[in-house]
Amino acid sequence: MKKFVLLHVGFKTPTPEIMEAWGKWFESIGDKTVDNVGLGAAREITRDGSKELPLGLDSITGYSIINAEDIDEAEKIAQTCPFITGIRVYEVRSM
Repeated sequence: MKKFVLLHVGFKTPTPEIMEAWGKWFESIGDKTVDNVGLGAAREITRDGSKELPLGLDSITGYSIINAEDIDEAEKIAQTCPFITGIRVYEVRSM
């Protein structure tokens, strides 16, 4: 098994129905899940300084780390998510 990061991208305030759907989704992938994290306030730090990153359509708002055989299986899992805007799938490489 390989590890994949599903980056949850974009932010819109979720409805109670979406929150319920997310809970069911997290439960349905529980056997493949390594970690789930929601992200809030953010800053980008560069050599020129730092700046606040507001929540918006292209913000990273959370991530899930899952186990899957390959990126195709990870994508299929991501496609079942009741995401609000988008998900990016990345294979985790050992460092």
